[in-house]
Amino acid sequence: MNHPPAVCEKAQRLEKLLQRTEAGESFEFVRAALGLHVEEEALPKLRAKYEAGERRWEALIDGRHGHSQKAHSAIREWMYERKRADEALTAPELAQGVQEKFGIKLSAGHVNYLLRKVELTRPPGRPQRTAEQAPSSEAAISVSETGSSVGNAGLFFPRSREGGDGRDGGS
Repeated sequence: MNHPPAVCEKAQRLEKLLQRTEAGESFEFVRAALGLHVEEEALPKLRAKYEAGERRWEALIDGRHGHSQKAHSAIREWMYERKRADEALTAPELAQGVQEKFGIKLSAGHVNYLLRKVELTRPPGRPQRTAEQAPSSEAAISVSETGSSVGNAGLFFPRSREGGDGRDGGS
């Protein structure tokens, strides 16, 4: 498959990164010298792909075909800082903030995915009700006030036909 030149060049630079770090050079120094934006945690995975591909640079082609990653590290760090500062921020609010600040549109689902990776999401389920949110006891009608426990039962349990058991009145 034909890949754009930028994709091939990146794969070749990744190969040089792996070869130079294997030779004992510092990861940070080599990464900066080659102009790569790779995290050190990705090295074992890259090394495994390289070994499985018979130590050829073609094995390191990332499959994105030259398309950039939308949520790059600067955006992710900005979101993480905002979420750490204010835990009440929701994913749609963060996505809106990213669009305003960086001009990149992210879905709320993708923002949640990124937050989940660094354990910044809320616990699953609905939040517990506080005392202010609980229904007031004054709104509920008690049995003693109405004098009958079935006074409003017709609202929820419609009456069946007179004298019947709800079945069709035929034979």
